Amino acid sequence: MSGDLSPIDKAKFVAAKRAAEMVEDGMRVGLGTGSTAAWLVRCLGQMVAEDGLNITAVPTSVRTAELARELGIKVVSLDEAKWLDLTVDGADEFDHDLNLIKGGGGAHLQEKIVATASDQMVVIADAGKGVDTLGAFPLPVEVLPFGWQASQALLEETLVSMDVLGRTTTLRMNGTQPYVSDEGNYILDLHLKRIGNARQLALVLNQIPGVIENGLFIDICDRVVIGHGDGTVIVRDINEGTEERDRLDFMEEDNLFGDLTD
Repeated sequence: MSGDLSPIDKAKFVAAKRAAEMVEDGMRVGLGTGSTAAWLVRCLGQMVAEDGLNITAVPTSVRTAELARELGIKVVSLDEAKWLDLTVDGADEFDHDLNLIKGGGGAHLQEKIVATASDQMVVIADAGKGVDTLGAFPLPVEVLPFGWQASQALLEETLVSMDVLGRTTTLRMNGTQPYVSDEGNYILDLHLKRIGNARQLALVLNQIPGVIENGLFIDICDRVVIGHGDGTVIVRDINEGTEERDRLDFMEEDNLFGDLTD
């Protein structure tokens, strides 16, 4: 029953359900990674199975690809698709200009490549992900395992001249071992608390030797779909300067998403 879902899971679900309505037959769609993006994949899988929706999907991680295939969604590589009509993904934070922090799930490298190879990027998120200033969520930076400690030292040295409140960096771990991304890299999490100039920081970080990509998505997102626990959905379009409000009802058949609660 939908009553078994927590308010945050209801918010994620209605955001995903509203975003799924933006996907049209014949589209090439980028599929994000993370708990909110997984709701979207489930919604699209249902549309494929029940409505005959015909789409080609490019997942941004191994786990998203596995879920999409399991639900009967056609999966190809970005090289096969070449260019995408739409990418739908979650975010760890978004600000008023729809700049993002992503990478809490460790997939921001593929996510950024896929998003920038799309005509539009739509972010789905619960209302708690909206912030006035980016930086409360740790900023992920993917680095080569070779010389990662040297890269970490250079990052910390660089942060001294940046407009940030915190400068602590930590190696992301998976138990007792370093977390390894799908590309075989490590991730350093930057605990900055507040980022005064996200555009400048994104450019500077990627100049450091050993850094592959950072989790700041600047001027990439076109629309954000914000879900609330009561079923209210707000769609904000940064290009059109519009904001639409809607409310989605929870139906009995929404039960099939219950296994995604976390």
